[in-house]
Amino acid sequence: MADYKIYLNDSEIPRQWYNLAADLPTPMLPPVGPDGSLVPPQAWEPLFPKAIIEQEYSKERWIDIPDEVIQILYRWRPSPLRRAVHLEKALGTPARIWYKDESVSPAGSHKPNTAIPQAWYNKQEGTETLTTETGAGQWGSALSFAGSLLGINVKIFMVKISFDQKPFRKMLMEVWGGKCVPSPSQETNAGRNFLAMHPDTPGSLGMAISEAVEAAVTSPGGKTKYALGSVLNHVMLHQTIIGLEAKKQLAIAGVKNPDVVIGCAGGGSNFAGAAFPFIQEKINGANIDIIPVEPASCPTLTRGIFAYDYGDSAKMTPLMPMFTLGHEYVPAPIHAGGLRYHGMSPLVSQAVVEGLCRPMAIHQSECFAAALKWANTEGFIVAPESSHAVAAAIREANIAKEEGKAKDIFFCLSGHGNMDLLGYHKHMTGQLADYALPQEEIDFAEKVVQNHPKAEMRKSGRW
Repeated sequence: MADYKIYLNDSEIPRQWYNLAADLPTPMLPPVGPDGSLVPPQAWEPLFPKAIIEQEYSKERWIDIPDEVIQILYRWRPSPLRRAVHLEKALGTPARIWYKDESVSPAGSHKPNTAIPQAWYNKQEGTETLTTETGAGQWGSALSFAGSLLGINVKIFMVKISFDQKPFRKMLMEVWGGKCVPSPSQETNAGRNFLAMHPDTPGSLGMAISEAVEAAVTSPGGKTKYALGSVLNHVMLHQTIIGLEAKKQLAIAGVKNPDVVIGCAGGGSNFAGAAFPFIQEKINGANIDIIPVEPASCPTLTRGIFAYDYGDSAKMTPLMPMFTLGHEYVPAPIHAGGLRYHGMSPLVSQAVVEGLCRPMAIHQSECFAAALKWANTEGFIVAPESSHAVAAAIREANIAKEEGKAKDIFFCLSGHGNMDLLGYHKHMTGQLADYALPQEEIDFAEKVVQNHPKAEMRKSGRW
């Protein structure tokens, strides 16, 4: 009998994170200021501890995971690799569908993989409070969880539409001691300005980031820092524990490299965590189709512009080279709140520019339909974000069926959807509509970034 669940022993947990920046054939562009000048590491010190800044700028391939961090990660890691045999049977596909189950963490998603080390490094340098933003609430709950274990206060600015749609996420943050407020709020200058301009705004991650950054840098005493749940290099780094474990588990199943690797993509952390170790294999000659999947309503990678842009709506952050819909963009209020971000990780963006990844955008109706098929075959209820990966996996499994090829498809199930049942209910009762981003929004994004420093699309031409 084939193994349908593959576990690693605690002793097999990765002891180092993998840094794709060391292996990209064409290095990504650096962060810059509005005048195009390079942003030095020390410019980040009001926001991050020095150890995090070092990781952000590092070009080392392997970075040691502190033993104290590993001791906390043992609570749920290594996470299982499962095979979706019941879905395979329902689809009648010759493909084998493998998935890394990140829903087993205490917070129910992949987010604690970086929340724990970020909180730990901050604790080592004397931080007492962390501010952050959250979309669907998974990052906010993960950081609250990390703060509760390490004795750090956590304040979360949650995108208003998700704050309203997902009340149990807010309650989860509060159980772990986090303080959650809807964004935009009256608590910051940025929030008040957003509300003055757009009183009925559903909010956006860009707005919430502005509020969290402002709250950190204006706090007296220097004991408050900011933590980001996606986009930046150090976050991508911490998440690679997913793919590193998966490589070991797939090897146990006799799979050296899967044919297809899939992850949902909003800011990039879940996709990067699952895919970066396999991108390293692809750089070294492996034939792997690597697919970041995003909402068709927020198509950053598939229709966005590669440019220098701000990570937040109030232009408080440095400009980063990334695919973007413009920092002023307010995404449609879809239920995959964690994927409603105007930009994309610079590392993920450069991997796409290089041709190492094949981005895909899918409408939420297809994603929820895929999630229902998953729930009625595999049994688990997945997060709306993860449903994008499930939908892409089903697409690829159907292609394998048409081709008659026994492919190995691997994806990251980034979290469970037990607190997202309202979205399921609205889909099943016909209350959710697909939303295609109008071309006028893309045209406007071009105007937003046209006066920014220019970001040249550089690639080796190997893919």
